[in-house]
Amino acid sequence: MGENHALAALPQQTLEGWHRFVVSGDESLLQPLLSEHIVFRSPFVRSPIPGRVATLLVLTTVVKIFENFRYHRTFIAGSHDAALEFGANIGKWQLKGVDLIKFNDAGEMVEFEVMIRPIKALQALGEEMGNRIGPQLSRLKEAAAR
Repeated sequence: MGENHALAALPQQTLEGWHRFVVSGDESLLQPLLSEHIVFRSPFVRSPIPGRVATLLVLTTVVKIFENFRYHRTFIAGSHDAALEFGANIGKWQLKGVDLIKFNDAGEMVEFEVMIRPIKALQALGEEMGNRIGPQLSRLKEAAAR
């Protein structure tokens, strides 16, 4: 019952910063929002992608690939968790997705998980991501595994 359905103040500021980043695509707006130890969970790969550098690379690339990107609804679960429902196009494919974001007490994003449907749109995104940053991302994942 008496559950708090509002984000804490610092996570709320970060979420506002995230929306500014999405509109502008400006990487310098995104970096301070991410914990150094953020874990990114992609809809393509089973294992999480650790670290700020890799997450910055993925998120700044995705915002360039998506066309007509817009958020529809925001769901708040307690003071440090949010789910953002979005829609976009990739070429001829329309997709729908959800960003699941967990914040730490400092307001930084510590987990960012993306879910996308339908599978055809996800495949199109995967191809485009692979073309743009596949090798870079592989190197970052290998470095993190050491």
